Amino acid sequence: MASSMVVPVIDVQNDTFNELWPAMILAIKTSSFVALDTELSGLGNRKSLLAESIEDRYKAICHAARSRSILSLGFACYKKLDDKAADTYLVQVYNLTLLCSEEYIIEPQSVQFLVQHGFDFNKQYAHGIPYCKGNNKAESDDRGVHIRALFTELLRARKPLVLHNGLIDMAFLYQSFYAHLPDRLTTFTADLSEMFPAGIYDTKYVTEFELRLTASYLEYAYKKCKLDSSRRGTSGGTEPHVQLHFCQYAGQMSSYVDYRVCPAVGSVEGQTDVCQRFSAFGWCSNGSECLLSHDTDLIILQDEKDLGNKRTKRKRRKEKRKGKGEAAEDGAPQHKIPHMAVDLQETPDEKQGAESSSEKGSLMDTQQNEREKTDIEGNGVSQDNTLEITPTTDDNAKTNTNGGEESRTKDGGSEKLSEKSSKTDQKKNADSGLHRAGFDAFMTGYIFAHSCTLNKKKGVEAVGKEEEEESWVPSCLNKVYLSGKSAALNMVKSTFSKSSKAHVAKMEMVWGKKV
Repeated sequence: MASSMVVPVIDVQNDTFNELWPAMILAIKTSSFVALDTELSGLGNRKSLLAESIEDRYKAICHAARSRSILSLGFACYKKLDDKAADTYLVQVYNLTLLCSEEYIIEPQSVQFLVQHGFDFNKQYAHGIPYCKGNNKAESDDRGVHIRALFTELLRARKPLVLHNGLIDMAFLYQSFYAHLPDRLTTFTADLSEMFPAGIYDTKYVTEFELRLTASYLEYAYKKCKLDSSRRGTSGGTEPHVQLHFCQYAGQMSSYVDYRVCPAVGSVEGQTDVCQRFSAFGWCSNGSECLLSHDTDLIILQDEKDLGNKRTKRKRRKEKRKGKGEAAEDGAPQHKIPHMAVDLQETPDEKQGAESSSEKGSLMDTQQNEREKTDIEGNGVSQDNTLEITPTTDDNAKTNTNGGEESRTKDGGSEKLSEKSSKTDQKKNADSGLHRAGFDAFMTGYIFAHSCTLNKKKGVEAVGKEEEEESWVPSCLNKVYLSGKSAALNMVKSTFSKSSKAHVAKMEMVWGKKV
Protein backbone atom coordinates (compact mmCIF):
# COMPACT_ATOMS: atom_id res chain seq x y z
CA MET A 1 0.00 0.00 0.00
CA ALA A 2 1.03 3.62 -0.46
CA SER A 3 2.97 5.18 2.37
CA SER A 4 2.50 8.66 3.75
CA MET A 5 4.62 11.41 2.23
CA VAL A 6 5.68 14.78 3.62
CA VAL A 7 6.21 17.41 0.92
CA PRO A 8 8.19 20.57 1.78
CA VAL A 9 6.76 23.66 0.11
CA ILE A 10 8.84 26.83 0.14
CA ASP A 11 6.72 29.91 0.80
CA VAL A 12 7.93 32.89 -1.26
CA GLN A 13 6.75 36.42 -0.45
CA ASN A 14 7.90 39.89 -1.40
CA ASP A 15 10.28 40.20 1.54
CA THR A 16 11.96 36.83 0.80
CA PHE A 17 11.86 36.91 -3.00
CA ASN A 18 15.38 38.31 -3.45
CA GLU A 19 16.86 35.87 -0.96
CA LEU A 20 15.20 32.85 -2.56
CA TRP A 21 15.83 33.98 -6.15
CA PRO A 22 19.12 32.03 -6.65
CA ALA A 23 17.56 28.81 -5.33
CA MET A 24 14.53 29.14 -7.60
CA ILE A 25 16.63 29.85 -10.69
CA LEU A 26 18.91 26.88 -9.94
CA ALA A 27 15.93 24.58 -9.39
CA ILE A 28 14.44 25.58 -12.76
CA LYS A 29 17.69 25.34 -14.73
CA THR A 30 18.65 21.93 -13.36
CA SER A 31 15.17 20.37 -13.59
CA SER A 32 14.05 17.75 -16.08
CA PHE A 33 10.57 19.30 -16.26
CA VAL A 34 8.60 22.00 -14.44
CA ALA A 35 4.97 21.69 -13.31
CA LEU A 36 2.92 24.86 -12.78
CA ASP A 37 -0.37 25.78 -11.14
CA THR A 38 -2.15 29.05 -10.36
CA GLU A 39 -4.85 30.43 -8.10
CA LEU A 40 -6.96 33.10 -9.77
CA SER A 41 -9.26 35.88 -8.60
CA GLY A 42 -12.03 34.57 -10.85
CA LEU A 43 -13.00 33.68 -14.40
CA GLY A 44 -16.23 35.44 -15.22
CA ASN A 45 -19.03 33.95 -17.32
CA ARG A 46 -18.66 30.18 -17.25
CA LYS A 47 -21.04 29.64 -20.17
CA SER A 48 -18.67 31.55 -22.43
CA LEU A 49 -15.79 29.40 -21.21
CA LEU A 50 -17.67 26.34 -22.48
CA ALA A 51 -18.77 27.79 -25.82
CA GLU A 52 -19.04 25.32 -28.69
CA SER A 53 -16.56 27.32 -30.72
CA ILE A 54 -12.99 27.05 -29.40
CA GLU A 55 -12.25 30.51 -30.74
CA ASP A 56 -15.16 31.88 -28.67
CA ARG A 57 -13.82 30.08 -25.62
CA TYR A 58 -10.45 31.68 -26.17
CA LYS A 59 -12.01 35.15 -26.35
CA ALA A 60 -13.74 34.53 -23.01
CA ILE A 61 -10.48 33.32 -21.45
CA CYS A 62 -8.68 36.41 -22.78
CA HIS A 63 -11.29 38.65 -21.20
CA ALA A 64 -10.84 36.89 -17.87
CA ALA A 65 -7.03 37.05 -18.02
CA ARG A 66 -7.08 40.76 -18.84
CA SER A 67 -9.59 41.70 -16.15
CA ARG A 68 -8.62 39.32 -13.33
CA SER A 69 -5.32 38.37 -11.72
CA ILE A 70 -3.13 35.55 -10.47
CA LEU A 71 -3.21 35.44 -6.67
CA SER A 72 -0.76 32.62 -6.20
CA LEU A 73 1.73 30.82 -8.46
CA GLY A 74 3.06 27.37 -7.65
CA PHE A 75 5.78 25.48 -9.45
CA ALA A 76 7.43 22.13 -8.83
CA CYS A 77 10.82 21.31 -10.35
CA TYR A 78 11.38 17.60 -10.98
CA LYS A 79 15.01 16.62 -11.59
CA LYS A 80 15.72 13.08 -12.70
CA LEU A 81 18.59 11.58 -10.68
CA ASP A 82 20.93 9.53 -12.88
CA ASP A 83 22.86 8.08 -9.93
CA LYS A 84 19.71 6.63 -8.36
CA ALA A 85 17.25 3.94 -9.37
CA ALA A 86 15.28 4.54 -12.55
CA ASP A 87 12.42 7.05 -12.28
CA THR A 88 13.88 8.72 -9.20
CA TYR A 89 13.43 12.49 -8.96
CA LEU A 90 14.64 15.30 -6.75
CA VAL A 91 11.65 17.60 -6.25
CA GLN A 92 11.63 21.25 -5.17
CA VAL A 93 8.28 22.98 -4.67
CA TYR A 94 7.69 26.74 -4.44
CA ASN A 95 4.55 28.70 -3.69
CA LEU A 96 4.65 32.41 -4.60
CA THR A 97 2.08 34.82 -3.17
CA LEU A 98 1.44 37.51 -5.80
CA LEU A 99 -0.21 40.93 -5.86
CA CYS A 100 -1.18 42.55 -9.13
CA SER A 101 -0.30 46.26 -9.10
CA GLU A 102 -3.18 47.17 -11.41
CA GLU A 103 -6.92 47.20 -10.93
CA TYR A 104 -8.51 43.78 -11.30
CA ILE A 105 -11.79 42.01 -10.63
CA ILE A 106 -12.10 39.59 -7.77
CA GLU A 107 -15.16 37.37 -7.39
CA PRO A 108 -16.56 37.11 -3.85
CA GLN A 109 -17.22 33.38 -4.09
CA SER A 110 -13.60 32.83 -5.10
CA VAL A 111 -12.50 34.74 -2.01
CA GLN A 112 -14.75 32.70 0.23
CA PHE A 113 -13.58 29.41 -1.21
CA LEU A 114 -9.90 30.30 -0.85
CA VAL A 115 -10.36 31.60 2.70
CA GLN A 116 -12.16 28.39 3.67
CA HIS A 117 -9.14 26.46 2.51
CA GLY A 118 -6.44 28.46 4.20
CA PHE A 119 -5.58 31.29 1.79
CA ASP A 120 -4.57 34.39 3.77
CA PHE A 121 -5.65 37.53 1.91
CA ASN A 122 -4.20 39.78 4.61
CA LYS A 123 -0.81 38.18 3.98
CA GLN A 124 -1.27 38.58 0.25
CA TYR A 125 -1.95 42.30 0.46
CA ALA A 126 0.82 42.86 3.00
CA HIS A 127 3.53 40.63 1.52
CA GLY A 128 2.46 39.70 -2.02
CA ILE A 129 5.04 39.95 -4.81
CA PRO A 130 3.96 42.87 -7.04
CA TYR A 131 3.69 42.57 -10.81
CA CYS A 132 2.21 44.38 -13.80
CA LYS A 133 0.30 42.62 -16.58
CA GLY A 134 0.60 42.85 -20.35
CA ASN A 135 3.57 44.32 -22.17
CA ASN A 136 6.61 45.77 -20.38
CA LYS A 137 5.78 48.82 -18.30
CA ALA A 138 8.76 49.37 -16.00
CA GLU A 139 11.67 47.00 -15.40
CA SER A 140 12.97 45.00 -18.33
CA ASP A 141 11.86 41.38 -18.25
CA ASP A 142 15.42 40.14 -18.77
CA ARG A 143 17.01 42.14 -15.95
CA GLY A 144 16.41 42.56 -12.25
CA VAL A 145 14.77 40.34 -9.65
CA HIS A 146 11.01 40.30 -10.17
CA ILE A 147 8.29 37.86 -11.14
CA ARG A 148 8.34 38.66 -14.87
CA ALA A 149 12.10 38.07 -14.92
CA LEU A 150 11.50 34.71 -13.23
CA PHE A 151 9.11 33.76 -16.04
CA THR A 152 11.77 34.82 -18.55
CA GLU A 153 14.26 32.49 -16.84
CA LEU A 154 11.71 29.68 -17.14
CA LEU A 155 11.55 30.29 -20.90
CA ARG A 156 15.34 30.39 -21.20
CA ALA A 157 15.63 27.06 -19.41
CA ARG A 158 13.69 25.37 -22.28
CA LYS A 159 12.17 22.74 -20.02
CA PRO A 160 8.96 20.78 -20.67
CA LEU A 161 6.01 22.60 -19.09
CA VAL A 162 3.43 20.47 -17.27
CA LEU A 163 -0.03 21.71 -16.21
CA HIS A 164 -3.42 20.21 -15.33
CA ASN A 165 -6.22 21.38 -17.61
CA GLY A 166 -3.81 24.11 -18.52
CA LEU A 167 -5.38 26.31 -21.20
CA ILE A 168 -6.60 28.89 -18.69
CA ASP A 169 -3.33 28.78 -16.75
CA MET A 170 -1.30 29.44 -19.89
CA ALA A 171 -3.47 32.38 -20.90
CA PHE A 172 -3.11 33.96 -17.46
CA LEU A 173 0.66 33.34 -17.41
CA TYR A 174 1.03 34.92 -20.86
CA GLN A 175 -1.03 37.99 -19.99
CA SER A 176 0.44 38.44 -16.51
CA PHE A 177 4.15 37.84 -17.05
CA TYR A 178 4.84 37.94 -20.78
CA ALA A 179 2.81 40.21 -23.05
CA HIS A 180 -0.68 41.30 -24.01
CA LEU A 181 -2.65 38.27 -25.22
CA PRO A 182 -3.09 38.07 -29.01
CA ASP A 183 -6.64 38.32 -30.28
CA ARG A 184 -6.58 35.06 -32.24
CA LEU A 185 -6.23 31.56 -30.81
CA THR A 186 -3.96 30.41 -33.66
CA THR A 187 -1.53 33.21 -32.84
CA PHE A 188 -1.61 32.28 -29.17
CA THR A 189 -0.82 28.61 -29.85
CA ALA A 190 1.93 29.60 -32.30
CA ASP A 191 3.54 31.81 -29.66
CA LEU A 192 3.37 29.13 -26.97
CA SER A 193 4.91 26.48 -29.22
CA GLU A 194 7.96 28.72 -29.59
CA MET A 195 8.03 29.81 -25.94
CA PHE A 196 8.23 26.18 -24.77
CA PRO A 197 10.13 24.28 -27.48
CA ALA A 198 10.61 21.26 -25.17
CA GLY A 199 6.86 20.78 -25.18
CA ILE A 200 3.72 21.39 -23.16
CA TYR A 201 1.96 18.52 -21.39
CA ASP A 202 -1.52 18.58 -19.86
CA THR A 203 -2.04 15.93 -17.18
CA LYS A 204 -5.81 16.27 -17.52
CA TYR A 205 -5.40 15.02 -21.09
CA VAL A 206 -2.85 12.42 -19.94
CA THR A 207 -5.19 10.93 -17.32
CA GLU A 208 -8.14 10.71 -19.70
CA PHE A 209 -6.50 9.62 -22.93
CA GLU A 210 -3.26 7.93 -21.85
CA LEU A 211 -3.81 6.54 -18.34
CA ARG A 212 -7.57 6.23 -18.86
CA LEU A 213 -8.42 6.68 -15.22
CA THR A 214 -12.00 6.46 -14.05
CA ALA A 215 -11.91 10.14 -13.09
CA SER A 216 -9.40 12.85 -14.00
CA TYR A 217 -9.73 15.68 -11.48
CA LEU A 218 -6.40 16.47 -9.90
CA GLU A 219 -6.67 15.03 -6.41
CA TYR A 220 -8.16 11.77 -7.67
CA ALA A 221 -5.56 11.41 -10.41
CA TYR A 222 -2.67 12.13 -8.03
CA LYS A 223 -3.82 9.72 -5.33
CA LYS A 224 -4.58 7.01 -7.87
CA CYS A 225 -1.16 7.37 -9.52
CA LYS A 226 0.58 7.43 -6.13
CA LEU A 227 -1.28 4.29 -5.04
CA ASP A 228 -0.46 2.44 -8.28
CA SER A 229 3.19 3.50 -8.13
CA SER A 230 3.49 2.37 -4.51
CA ARG A 231 2.00 -1.01 -5.36
CA ARG A 232 4.58 -1.45 -8.09
CA GLY A 233 7.34 -0.65 -5.66
CA THR A 234 6.13 -3.16 -3.07
CA SER A 235 5.22 -5.96 -5.47
CA GLY A 236 8.50 -7.75 -4.78
CA GLY A 237 9.57 -7.56 -8.40
CA THR A 238 11.33 -5.00 -10.53
CA GLU A 239 8.25 -3.05 -11.58
CA PRO A 240 9.26 0.54 -12.47
CA HIS A 241 7.77 3.12 -10.15
CA VAL A 242 8.27 6.76 -9.20
CA GLN A 243 10.57 7.52 -6.29
CA LEU A 244 10.99 11.01 -4.86
CA HIS A 245 13.68 12.79 -2.88
CA PHE A 246 13.33 16.23 -1.29
CA CYS A 247 15.95 18.75 -0.22
CA GLN A 248 16.82 19.00 3.45
CA TYR A 249 16.42 22.67 4.34
CA ALA A 250 18.45 24.10 7.22
CA GLY A 251 19.20 27.45 8.80
CA GLN A 252 17.24 30.48 7.67
CA MET A 253 15.88 28.58 4.67
CA SER A 254 13.99 26.19 6.94
CA SER A 255 11.88 29.07 8.28
CA TYR A 256 10.33 29.52 4.82
CA VAL A 257 9.23 25.89 4.47
CA ASP A 258 5.79 24.53 5.19
CA TYR A 259 5.41 20.76 5.24
CA ARG A 260 2.37 19.22 3.58
CA VAL A 261 1.49 15.71 4.74
CA CYS A 262 0.07 13.35 2.10
CA PRO A 263 -1.63 10.46 3.93
CA ALA A 264 -1.56 7.06 2.28
CA VAL A 265 -4.68 5.76 0.59
CA GLY A 266 -5.97 3.03 2.90
CA SER A 267 -9.12 1.23 3.83
CA VAL A 268 -11.91 3.58 4.86
CA GLU A 269 -14.11 2.51 7.72
CA GLY A 270 -17.68 3.55 8.23
CA GLN A 271 -18.97 5.78 5.45
CA THR A 272 -19.71 3.91 2.24
CA ASP A 273 -22.22 6.15 0.47
CA VAL A 274 -20.26 8.06 -2.15
CA CYS A 275 -21.51 11.22 -3.83
CA GLN A 276 -21.62 10.15 -7.48
CA ARG A 277 -21.30 13.66 -8.85
CA PHE A 278 -18.22 14.42 -6.76
CA SER A 279 -16.87 10.98 -7.60
CA ALA A 280 -17.13 11.70 -11.32
CA PHE A 281 -16.13 15.35 -11.47
CA GLY A 282 -14.51 16.30 -8.15
CA TRP A 283 -17.27 18.84 -7.69
CA CYS A 284 -20.71 18.83 -6.07
CA SER A 285 -23.28 21.61 -6.16
CA ASN A 286 -24.28 20.83 -2.56
CA GLY A 287 -20.77 21.53 -1.31
CA SER A 288 -20.35 20.99 2.43
CA GLU A 289 -24.09 20.40 2.79
CA CYS A 290 -23.95 17.17 0.80
CA LEU A 291 -25.00 14.16 2.88
CA LEU A 292 -22.82 11.77 0.86
CA SER A 293 -19.10 11.22 1.08
CA HIS A 294 -16.61 13.37 -0.83
CA ASP A 295 -13.67 11.32 0.47
CA THR A 296 -11.33 10.75 -2.48
CA ASP A 297 -9.69 7.74 -0.79
CA LEU A 298 -13.07 6.06 -0.48
CA ILE A 299 -13.95 6.94 -4.07
CA ILE A 300 -10.74 5.36 -5.40
CA LEU A 301 -11.23 2.16 -3.40
CA GLN A 302 -14.87 1.96 -4.45
CA ASP A 303 -13.93 2.41 -8.11
CA GLU A 304 -11.34 -0.36 -7.85
CA LYS A 305 -13.87 -2.65 -6.21
CA ASP A 306 -16.46 -1.94 -8.91
CA LEU A 307 -13.87 -2.48 -11.63
CA GLY A 308 -12.84 -5.82 -10.09
CA ASN A 309 -16.46 -6.96 -9.88
CA LYS A 310 -17.03 -6.06 -13.53
CA ARG A 311 -13.97 -8.02 -14.62
CA THR A 312 -15.05 -11.07 -12.62
CA LYS A 313 -18.55 -10.98 -14.09
CA ARG A 314 -17.21 -10.55 -17.62
CA LYS A 315 -14.83 -13.49 -17.19
CA ARG A 316 -17.64 -15.74 -15.90
CA ARG A 317 -19.88 -14.66 -18.77
CA LYS A 318 -17.23 -15.51 -21.35
CA GLU A 319 -16.51 -18.89 -19.77
CA LYS A 320 -20.20 -19.70 -19.68
CA ARG A 321 -20.72 -18.76 -23.33
CA LYS A 322 -17.58 -20.64 -24.34
CA GLY A 323 -18.97 -23.75 -22.63
CA LYS A 324 -22.17 -23.38 -24.61
CA GLY A 325 -20.26 -22.87 -27.83
CA GLU A 326 -21.43 -19.28 -28.19
CA ALA A 327 -19.28 -16.46 -29.49
CA ALA A 328 -17.58 -14.48 -26.77
CA GLU A 329 -18.95 -11.04 -26.08
CA ASP A 330 -17.14 -8.43 -28.12
CA GLY A 331 -17.04 -4.67 -28.21
CA ALA A 332 -16.36 -1.86 -25.78
CA PRO A 333 -17.55 -2.09 -22.16
CA GLN A 334 -20.79 -0.43 -21.19
CA HIS A 335 -20.91 2.75 -19.12
CA LYS A 336 -17.36 3.76 -19.96
CA ILE A 337 -16.37 7.40 -19.66
CA PRO A 338 -17.06 9.35 -22.87
CA HIS A 339 -14.11 9.95 -25.23
CA MET A 340 -12.05 7.12 -23.69
CA ALA A 341 -11.84 4.43 -26.33
CA VAL A 342 -10.57 1.14 -24.89
CA ASP A 343 -8.52 -1.24 -27.03
CA LEU A 344 -9.89 -4.77 -27.23
CA GLN A 345 -6.43 -6.18 -26.53
CA GLU A 346 -5.54 -4.44 -23.30
CA THR A 347 -2.79 -5.06 -20.83
CA PRO A 348 -3.78 -5.07 -17.15
CA ASP A 349 -2.21 -1.65 -16.73
CA GLU A 350 -4.12 -0.22 -19.68
CA LYS A 351 -7.37 -1.64 -18.39
CA GLN A 352 -6.84 -0.14 -14.95
CA GLY A 353 -9.43 2.58 -14.62
CA ALA A 354 -10.68 2.28 -18.18
CA GLU A 355 -14.20 1.59 -16.97
CA SER A 356 -16.26 3.31 -14.34
CA SER A 357 -18.96 1.95 -12.11
CA SER A 358 -22.40 1.60 -13.64
CA GLU A 359 -23.69 4.41 -11.48
CA LYS A 360 -20.92 6.74 -12.59
CA GLY A 361 -21.37 5.64 -16.16
CA SER A 362 -25.07 6.41 -16.18
CA LEU A 363 -24.32 9.76 -14.60
CA MET A 364 -21.77 10.65 -17.24
CA ASP A 365 -23.81 9.29 -20.14
CA THR A 366 -26.48 11.92 -19.62
CA GLN A 367 -26.70 14.93 -21.90
CA GLN A 368 -23.37 16.36 -23.05
CA ASN A 369 -24.28 19.81 -21.84
CA GLU A 370 -24.68 18.45 -18.33
CA ARG A 371 -21.10 17.22 -18.47
CA GLU A 372 -19.94 20.60 -19.71
CA LYS A 373 -21.86 22.29 -16.96
CA THR A 374 -19.79 20.61 -14.29
CA ASP A 375 -16.52 19.72 -16.03
CA ILE A 376 -14.96 23.14 -16.45
CA GLU A 377 -12.40 22.05 -13.92
CA GLY A 378 -12.09 24.54 -11.33
CA ASN A 379 -13.55 27.16 -13.21
CA GLY A 380 -16.59 27.05 -11.01
CA VAL A 381 -17.37 30.71 -11.11
CA SER A 382 -20.48 32.80 -11.07
CA GLN A 383 -21.86 34.90 -13.85
CA ASP A 384 -21.60 38.51 -12.83
CA ASN A 385 -21.17 38.61 -9.06
CA THR A 386 -17.84 40.46 -9.00
CA LEU A 387 -16.00 43.25 -7.28
CA GLU A 388 -13.50 45.54 -8.97
CA ILE A 389 -10.69 46.47 -6.63
CA THR A 390 -7.43 48.37 -6.60
CA PRO A 391 -4.64 46.59 -4.70
CA THR A 392 -2.82 48.28 -1.86
CA THR A 393 0.29 47.45 0.11
CA ASP A 394 -1.24 48.58 3.39
CA ASP A 395 -0.50 45.96 6.06
CA ASN A 396 -4.00 46.39 7.42
CA ALA A 397 -5.69 45.79 4.09
CA LYS A 398 -8.82 43.66 4.34
CA THR A 399 -10.76 41.88 1.65
CA ASN A 400 -14.38 40.87 1.29
CA THR A 401 -15.07 37.24 2.09
CA ASN A 402 -18.77 37.15 1.33
CA GLY A 403 -20.17 35.23 -1.56
CA GLY A 404 -20.91 31.78 -2.88
CA GLU A 405 -19.16 28.50 -2.32
CA GLU A 406 -17.29 27.91 -5.56
CA SER A 407 -14.02 29.18 -6.95
CA ARG A 408 -11.75 28.57 -9.86
CA THR A 409 -9.79 25.37 -9.50
CA LYS A 410 -9.16 23.49 -12.64
CA ASP A 411 -11.05 20.39 -11.90
CA GLY A 412 -14.57 21.15 -10.97
CA GLY A 413 -14.41 23.58 -8.10
CA SER A 414 -13.09 21.68 -5.12
CA GLU A 415 -11.24 19.05 -7.12
CA LYS A 416 -7.84 19.53 -5.54
CA LEU A 417 -8.91 19.19 -1.92
CA SER A 418 -9.71 16.08 0.05
CA GLU A 419 -12.99 16.35 1.94
CA LYS A 420 -14.07 13.94 4.67
CA SER A 421 -17.63 13.20 5.68
CA SER A 422 -19.73 10.76 7.65
CA LYS A 423 -23.42 10.21 8.22
CA THR A 424 -23.13 11.61 11.72
CA ASP A 425 -20.97 14.55 10.71
CA GLN A 426 -22.28 16.10 7.53
CA LYS A 427 -19.78 18.94 7.54
CA LYS A 428 -16.86 18.37 5.17
CA ASN A 429 -13.42 18.90 6.64
CA ALA A 430 -11.39 20.22 3.72
CA ASP A 431 -7.62 20.17 3.71
CA SER A 432 -6.70 23.70 4.68
CA GLY A 433 -3.10 23.96 3.49
CA LEU A 434 -1.76 27.44 2.81
CA HIS A 435 -0.01 26.27 -0.34
CA ARG A 436 -2.68 25.14 -2.71
CA ALA A 437 -0.92 26.35 -5.87
CA GLY A 438 2.46 24.96 -4.84
CA PHE A 439 1.13 21.60 -3.72
CA ASP A 440 -1.16 21.33 -6.73
CA ALA A 441 1.88 21.87 -8.94
CA PHE A 442 3.59 19.03 -7.06
CA MET A 443 0.61 16.72 -7.65
CA THR A 444 0.55 17.67 -11.33
CA GLY A 445 4.23 16.83 -11.67
CA TYR A 446 3.77 13.49 -9.91
CA ILE A 447 1.03 12.42 -12.31
CA PHE A 448 3.28 13.29 -15.23
CA ALA A 449 6.25 11.40 -13.75
CA HIS A 450 4.07 8.33 -13.20
CA SER A 451 2.72 8.47 -16.76
CA CYS A 452 6.29 8.69 -18.08
CA THR A 453 7.20 5.54 -16.13
CA LEU A 454 4.26 3.64 -17.61
CA ASN A 455 5.02 5.00 -21.06
CA LYS A 456 8.53 3.52 -20.94
CA LYS A 457 7.14 0.22 -19.73
CA LYS A 458 4.81 0.03 -22.73
CA GLY A 459 7.80 -0.11 -25.04
CA VAL A 460 9.04 3.39 -25.75
CA GLU A 461 12.76 2.76 -26.07
CA ALA A 462 15.26 5.58 -25.80
CA VAL A 463 18.87 5.30 -26.91
CA GLY A 464 20.27 7.94 -24.61
CA LYS A 465 19.28 10.36 -21.88
CA GLU A 466 18.51 13.24 -24.25
CA GLU A 467 16.29 11.11 -26.46
CA GLU A 468 14.60 9.63 -23.40
CA GLU A 469 13.69 13.06 -22.05
CA GLU A 470 12.54 14.23 -25.46
CA SER A 471 9.98 11.42 -25.54
CA TRP A 472 8.38 11.79 -22.12
CA VAL A 473 4.87 10.91 -23.30
CA PRO A 474 4.94 11.37 -27.10
CA SER A 475 1.22 10.75 -27.58
CA CYS A 476 0.41 13.70 -25.28
CA LEU A 477 3.02 16.19 -26.49
CA ASN A 478 1.56 19.69 -26.98
CA LYS A 479 -2.01 18.48 -26.47
CA VAL A 480 -4.15 20.53 -24.09
CA TYR A 481 -7.43 19.24 -22.72
CA LEU A 482 -10.70 20.86 -23.82
CA SER A 483 -13.76 20.32 -21.62
CA GLY A 484 -16.58 18.58 -23.45
CA LYS A 485 -14.47 17.91 -26.56
CA SER A 486 -13.22 14.57 -27.84
CA ALA A 487 -10.07 16.12 -29.29
CA ALA A 488 -7.31 18.15 -27.70
CA LEU A 489 -6.11 21.63 -28.60
CA ASN A 490 -2.78 21.20 -30.39
CA MET A 491 -0.23 23.75 -29.22
CA VAL A 492 1.62 23.98 -32.53
CA LYS A 493 2.33 26.65 -35.09
CA SER A 494 0.42 26.00 -38.28
CA THR A 495 1.57 27.03 -41.74
CA PHE A 496 -1.27 29.56 -41.83
CA SER A 497 -0.58 31.28 -38.51
CA LYS A 498 1.90 33.98 -37.57
CA SER A 499 3.51 34.80 -34.27
CA SER A 500 2.46 38.04 -32.58
CA LYS A 501 4.75 41.07 -32.89
CA ALA A 502 5.09 41.32 -29.10
CA HIS A 503 6.14 37.68 -28.95
CA VAL A 504 8.76 38.03 -31.70
CA ALA A 505 10.31 40.96 -29.84
CA LYS A 506 10.24 39.05 -26.54
CA MET A 507 11.87 35.96 -28.05
CA GLU A 508 14.70 38.09 -29.41
CA MET A 509 15.18 39.44 -25.90
CA VAL A 510 14.92 36.02 -24.22
CA TRP A 511 17.25 34.06 -26.48
CA GLY A 512 19.19 36.86 -28.15
CA LYS A 513 17.95 35.94 -31.61
CA LYS A 514 14.81 35.83 -33.68
CA VAL A 515 12.80 32.61 -33.63
